[in-house]
Amino acid sequence: MYNATDGIILPTTIIGSLPRPHWYTENLGPRRFREAMTNARFREQYTDAVSSFLRDEEVAGLDICTDGDCRFDTDVGGHTWFSYAPRHMDGFEGFYPYRLPKEGGLPGVPPGRILHDVSEARLMPEIVGPVGRGDLQYTAIWKTAQRLTKRPVKFGTITPELIAMAVKDRYYKNIFERIEAIGDALNQELTEVARAGCPAIQMEEPQVHLLAAKGLTGGELTPKYMREVFNDTVRGLRDLTEVWCHTCWGNPAQQRIFDQAQSYAPALEELNKVDADILTFECCSSGGMDLEAIGDIITDKKIAIGVVDHHSLQVETPEEVAALIRLALKYIPTERLVLCSDCGMGREGMSRRHAFYKIAAIVQGTNIVRRELGLPEAECLAANPRYSLVEREE
Repeated sequence: MYNATDGIILPTTIIGSLPRPHWYTENLGPRRFREAMTNARFREQYTDAVSSFLRDEEVAGLDICTDGDCRFDTDVGGHTWFSYAPRHMDGFEGFYPYRLPKEGGLPGVPPGRILHDVSEARLMPEIVGPVGRGDLQYTAIWKTAQRLTKRPVKFGTITPELIAMAVKDRYYKNIFERIEAIGDALNQELTEVARAGCPAIQMEEPQVHLLAAKGLTGGELTPKYMREVFNDTVRGLRDLTEVWCHTCWGNPAQQRIFDQAQSYAPALEELNKVDADILTFECCSSGGMDLEAIGDIITDKKIAIGVVDHHSLQVETPEEVAALIRLALKYIPTERLVLCSDCGMGREGMSRRHAFYKIAAIVQGTNIVRRELGLPEAECLAANPRYSLVEREE
């Protein structure tokens, strides 16, 4: 169901997270969201922070907003993106440090590198009983943002396989059972969010493309299986709202986890089968290298391409954004193209000012192309020269 993007040509948005204001010092931690919102200091800071995020997005001129992932804490590498769900669901307990396996698995990052800090800060609960929705309270979190703006607010959440891969398990027989259980709980929670009126739900970082990029196409955990997990998790949601599938190459502490830009090409056939209305692709950081292949294979969904790089503090110019959009339009029809950031900009490494001007660049660059195509432009108050504080000589 096209909902948030319905009727908008070349709609603009961001993937999700934004850098927290320096004065937002409260953390949710393991508290329930509704419980925390009874605390006057948390409620004021949280609501003000969400308002700031939404106002920045409105001033920049985005068509579709997010709450900046305001529920996530100030932590190393934006780790709460991983830990929020299991810390608030039934069946999980404790908070344990990440340990490298004795044999096999990833080798880890050695001390002296920033991603080693991310490894040290990775504490996750373990599964001790049946997994359930618990106190995710996604509906209350979305409502808190949506009532502060008339623009549609997109809500994002981690996918079940990433949670299942990151926790210890003392209850289920294998990873497949726990993925299914977590997926069922998320489906129930997201169905409630959709029925409450949320215009767009974004499932973040399914492992389809990552397994394909690593060549892990055999065995049991395959891109095909991860596509099936995605489809099972979002079952029924497209009848209620617009479903986004965000494909991410990772950005803890705003760092790349691959030495070189990866290609989506090995995963596109499976991604074309995910039960989503919109697929997102990181395209700015790769120079748009996969746009032709994406346009050839993804033919019945809207395609959101990243036109600003979340890893870099260098703010793209509107002209650079417009150039990438023009390249995309060679392969993707105008009515199916959406413009966004490559990924979230709030995983610890970027300032609010950098993020704001990247958002403004998305809108200004899109306006350049809209103008060339004779389409209505979005108002970008940030770029209106009437409000500049720099005076010109008479």
